[in-house]
Amino acid sequence: MTALRHQILTVAQMRAAEAALIDGGMSVDTLMQRAGQGAADTVWRVAGPSRRVTVLTGPGNNGGDGWVLAEAIRRRGAQVVVVPAIEPKTEAARHARNLYHGAVAGAGADGDVLVDCLFGTGLTRGLEAGDFALLTGLAARHAIRIAIDVPSGINSDTGAALTAGLPDYAVTIALGAWKPAHFLMPSAARMGRLRLVDIGCGPMGGAGQVVVRPALAQPAADAHKYRRGLLAVIAGAMPGAALLAAKAAQGAGAGYIKIFSDGAVDAPPDVVVAAPEFDDPRLGAMLIGPGLGRDWVAYFLLTTVMGAGRPTVIDADALMMPMPKLARRDTPVIATPHEGELAALERNFHLVAQGSKIDRVRALALTSNMVIVAKGPDTVIAAPDGRYACTPRASTWLSTAGAGDVLAGCIASRLATGVAAFDAACQGVWLHGEAARITPAPFSAGDLAQSVAQAYGACC
Repeated sequence: MTALRHQILTVAQMRAAEAALIDGGMSVDTLMQRAGQGAADTVWRVAGPSRRVTVLTGPGNNGGDGWVLAEAIRRRGAQVVVVPAIEPKTEAARHARNLYHGAVAGAGADGDVLVDCLFGTGLTRGLEAGDFALLTGLAARHAIRIAIDVPSGINSDTGAALTAGLPDYAVTIALGAWKPAHFLMPSAARMGRLRLVDIGCGPMGGAGQVVVRPALAQPAADAHKYRRGLLAVIAGAMPGAALLAAKAAQGAGAGYIKIFSDGAVDAPPDVVVAAPEFDDPRLGAMLIGPGLGRDWVAYFLLTTVMGAGRPTVIDADALMMPMPKLARRDTPVIATPHEGELAALERNFHLVAQGSKIDRVRALALTSNMVIVAKGPDTVIAAPDGRYACTPRASTWLSTAGAGDVLAGCIASRLATGVAAFDAACQGVWLHGEAARITPAPFSAGDLAQSVAQAYGACC
């Protein structure tokens, strides 16, 4: 059940999950009661008996959830009023409306908490002028706004705003499962805190997963530095970036971090700098890209690393170089592009950027045979076999120079320990986000790298 709480479903997958519940004997009315009652628990924790609650309902089953919710919190003693944009059109929603025994008001209602049940996950077009005016007018008169499932006017599968000027929310309550829009920009930025109501959905094939805290272990009783994992970080034109990655990697679990460099690197005493030994059989993984540069020397290093046949993480400058033939190999490769680098990789592999960020990253992973970590405020991780994961919003203080080098070090360290590439990517992303959460802000990339070890300790 815990794993099911972390699955991400598209609109089509969510409909299939609900259909499976109905085929198993559950009525639509029961599903609506589960969803509405579950959402009412969160609304009650926000509003309690002292705040006035307005519930905006639409014509479909999302509106029906709102009628159930309103009656549930009315019975608990809340001051609640329902504003129906239009009367219910589905049988289940009409039944829920008939079970409500509270007040009904018009567009001029005001209060403390607005609950948006106007439209749900199936919306594919912008709000009509009357609905938009009703929603935004009510939002302006309520200091606290809560969205049920997804905010009205958001495409659930892509995270796109179908209408400009939509309100922001303090809380968004997902029903049954997470949706892509809960994690994708621009919608994720306006959803506030995320909560999930379990309605009993089973596992769905092809579902995404939310990146959650991994279960990591302390070293085994017979561990030594090589058995824990030897990671080589390739230094380039700007070795400071490699040092940042190496420091993060030290805290992310690998037992031995080496910086490979033919030149002098001003490294601290606990970081080993050595001449490259790409054929060292003890190498668990290599990281190339941070501070690498983009000249012929950098490309020679990249081709040498890729030709060594070791598990590899490719970051930063290395992502801007041609790689089609290099990526087609048996040993795993993880690429960690930001948006500009993602676009460059798509061009490199002759892909047309289309669909949501999830669609783009999955297509690139399949075509390139690499695990892709498309980093940013809405990080998406995808594997060549079609699996994908999304991350909850992390600290906005991560928007600092060098934070990507720290992320690359975290992922490469997990890869060096022998963890499978997709899992290593998810674990490294989680450690990076947790390090940001526990580091006093504002922080530098150096501060962030220092906190990775503490983040790892939270997983043991």
